[in-house]
Amino acid sequence: MKIVSYNVNGIRARLERLIEYLSEQQPDVVCLQELKAADDGFPIDDIRAAGYGAVWHGQKGFNGVAVLARGKDPVERQRGLAGDPEDAHSRYLECDVDGLVVASIYLPNGNPQPGPKFDYKLKWMERLADRARDLLAEEVPVVLAGDYNVIPNNDDTFSVRAMADDALMQPESRERYRTLLAQGWTDSLRTRHPKGGVWTYWDYQAGAWQRDAGFRIDHLLLSPVAADRLADAGVDKEYRGREKASDHAPTWVQLR
Repeated sequence: MKIVSYNVNGIRARLERLIEYLSEQQPDVVCLQELKAADDGFPIDDIRAAGYGAVWHGQKGFNGVAVLARGKDPVERQRGLAGDPEDAHSRYLECDVDGLVVASIYLPNGNPQPGPKFDYKLKWMERLADRARDLLAEEVPVVLAGDYNVIPNNDDTFSVRAMADDALMQPESRERYRTLLAQGWTDSLRTRHPKGGVWTYWDYQAGAWQRDAGFRIDHLLLSPVAADRLADAGVDKEYRGREKASDHAPTWVQLR
């Protein structure tokens, strides 16, 4: 079973690339982030024509997450995180697909830091940890898949110096990521590639793709029941190099 996390950076702008990916790779579950479309702008007819059911949580112009399942409709479990009734951002969507719980996550960027956006990021991560703890208590296979906007380790970026002041690599961001893992989650990509040097994102600026100046911010975290089924994890890197591609590459885990 192949579960994919894919920040599409605008589902309308990247629809051709997304359908292409679904057709060529035939993943079983796809968690999308950064739809940049309201609920009524989600291209469900195109998704269904590609053989996928979907649940989505949109937002006009930015944010937005979705869960796609091949040949069936995911069953929604929860949208949004508890803990902040004033938070209107569409950043979390949790679904059931044949007994597997998947969450599509678009964690706040947090820049510029310090400041209110960084404070929001850290509080959001604490709210995610609260939900993650509840999911672990269910003792079922769970995959928390998404754009975490966190570079966990120094070998997860092309340049520590270039990213030193970025919210993605601040000690507070990393500490909350480690706190999440310490609950009992397995970082699937890190487990399969322990030496680092695997990127999931390349900026559009400064020839980052051409220079392979990327970093790893898309993560698929596995509950213990899911981690027991881990077969492989990787990045479908070549899709980042296609015309009008997202700045993220599809990142995946294969479960037995």
